[in-house]
Amino acid sequence: MALRREQRRPLPPRCRPAPVGLRDQPAPSGEWSVVAAQTRPTSDQGETLTALDTAVSGSADRFHQWIASHPDLVVVQPTTLCNLNCSYCYLPFRKRRLEMSLGVARRIAESLKDMPPGHTTEVCWHGGEPLAIGPEKLAALMDPFEDLRRAGRVRHSLQTNATLITDAWCDLFAGRGVSVGVSIDGPADLNAERRDWSGRPAFDRIVAGIAKLTEHRIAFSLIAVVGEGIDRAGELLDFLASLGPTSIGLNIEELEGVNDARTQPSPERARAFWTDVFAWSGEHPRVEIRELDRLGRYLRTIRTGQRDWWESHRFDPLPTVSHDGDVVLLSPELAGIRDDRYGDFIAGNVLERSLGDILDGAHRLRYVTEFIDGLEACKATCEFFDFCRGAQAGNRYFENGRFDTTETNFCRVSKQELVNALVDITRKDNA
Repeated sequence: MALRREQRRPLPPRCRPAPVGLRDQPAPSGEWSVVAAQTRPTSDQGETLTALDTAVSGSADRFHQWIASHPDLVVVQPTTLCNLNCSYCYLPFRKRRLEMSLGVARRIAESLKDMPPGHTTEVCWHGGEPLAIGPEKLAALMDPFEDLRRAGRVRHSLQTNATLITDAWCDLFAGRGVSVGVSIDGPADLNAERRDWSGRPAFDRIVAGIAKLTEHRIAFSLIAVVGEGIDRAGELLDFLASLGPTSIGLNIEELEGVNDARTQPSPERARAFWTDVFAWSGEHPRVEIRELDRLGRYLRTIRTGQRDWWESHRFDPLPTVSHDGDVVLLSPELAGIRDDRYGDFIAGNVLERSLGDILDGAHRLRYVTEFIDGLEACKATCEFFDFCRGAQAGNRYFENGRFDTTETNFCRVSKQELVNALVDITRKDNA
């Protein structure tokens, strides 16, 4: 299942100078109306130590210029197991049942107690398939967070393929205030790559799970991986909207994790897709489409003179805690991956150090410092940076093999062509 880990703060993806300049375009009419754009050690040992201390301090300062000190979102893996074997899945251990212990959950909760007063952290239970652990076990893992949840300092979310939803699960969601996200890629033929380990289509079970949520009056959002459906935006959105979600997220298929050999959509097809999505949204204004909503919020923020507020936000460190307590930063897709250049990406383990301590040392990690190099390069070279705020770490690594690169195909098809589609529509409206 796909968790699109867009930042809760402004947003990040990757960019190059664009063929169409945002700031040069006339302001769109209607909802989208706005002006959219802008933005060595010495030989002496004592001096060497001083220089090293200064370098470390400077690295930490640079880290905090770009990365938030406290996460808004913590991704937690209760189990590696998934009951489905989707053909595009990036998770390497989804056939193995490795489950989080109560001790790991307690340590995460203890770490969140150290967050500043008034700070609310979203704890997203992800997998694998989180429901594969069973409602009793997941309830037990949530118990250490309960005081924090009741105090408004933690809120739970969960991303699921919905095939395992029962009355018992719905009772848990309602009782713990869980925000539920469901992964479904469209009508049956567009959902064909979601199959179980026996090769049976999961579509009917997903729809039945959604019906169970509706029966219990539990609100849910939808995320669709857009592959074959990229040329069928209207049909895709008609179906997704008919299920009654609070919002729809559209993830154009990406190269991630072990999903590294599939053909990616072209920018031209992506622009046509987003153009059709805008048209559909104009006819269904009450249906929230995540990507259009984010672009709209950006435009309204700039139009109302809040640029300083927008630019003050920093990238969420996005700690992902695996079943055994290991923590990777910046991208959930890095969990379980090994690389000769970066090792295993593990920043620490919550059984040994708190999340706060792990984040305090994050500026020393090679992939984190390279990621910041990449953000700075994005800012210096990309005309779309003002909106996107820099490329996602996972997309940089899985597409380009490093973190200090800039443009990725994800940026082109999911950010740049989204904006370019709006520019095209605006030109036509103003012609």
